[in-house]
Amino acid sequence: MRIDVLSLFPDMFTNVFGSSILKHAQESGAVDYQVVDFRDYADNKHRKVDDYPYGGGAGMVLRAQPFFDAVEDLQQGSKSKPRVVMLCPQGERYTQQKAEEFAMEDHIILLCGHYEGYDERVRQFLVTDEISIGDFVLTGGELGAMVIADSVTRLLPGVLGNDQSAITDSFSTGLLEHAHYTRPADFRGMKVPDVLLSGHHKNIDEWRHRESLRRTWERRPDLLKDKDLTEQEQKWLKEFVRNE
Repeated sequence: MRIDVLSLFPDMFTNVFGSSILKHAQESGAVDYQVVDFRDYADNKHRKVDDYPYGGGAGMVLRAQPFFDAVEDLQQGSKSKPRVVMLCPQGERYTQQKAEEFAMEDHIILLCGHYEGYDERVRQFLVTDEISIGDFVLTGGELGAMVIADSVTRLLPGVLGNDQSAITDSFSTGLLEHAHYTRPADFRGMKVPDVLLSGHHKNIDEWRHRESLRRTWERRPDLLKDKDLTEQEQKWLKEFVRNE
């Protein structure tokens, strides 16, 4: 996969893409990151990429021309038409399902905005997706772009080493992930559940499933509203309610 980022502050990505799993993913060839200062595509000698808004108002607006020229340049030689993703507070709220969707693509271009926003023609005629990482406003789109790059990269084949890790993550199954324990089995009188020490894999899998459902019911009941629950899951939910 190829992930390009258009940013006014490319140095912000140096440590993120050069560390930990993202670094190893790039070294293994699973992903290719490129961060581009879209000032390089400005059509003026001062590399100015913003201007005053028509109709007046506070702040500056990012011009359409640098984004269009940069995206047209970056998509040359791409195997397929890239997903062009605008980071914007007005966008669709980012989810694990969206990360999984992006991970199926060959090429993603992330646009990082600043100031009062983008010229509307970027939104109308260039981008394929508008994404917000939450209902709050940041100084720019860089942190959102890092979130998307990280969440997508870890889903690529071979990146985590154990492909089951991504499958069982919170939200991937529609439920929050169950609790985890490691050695020692008894820490200051706080013990690991007996079932996890039993070696009985079927019982362990059932416990983990039940605990995932319990944790979701306790912490994020909204996730259960649109989920098709199995008969067993419905029974467990009734038990949780009775024992509340």
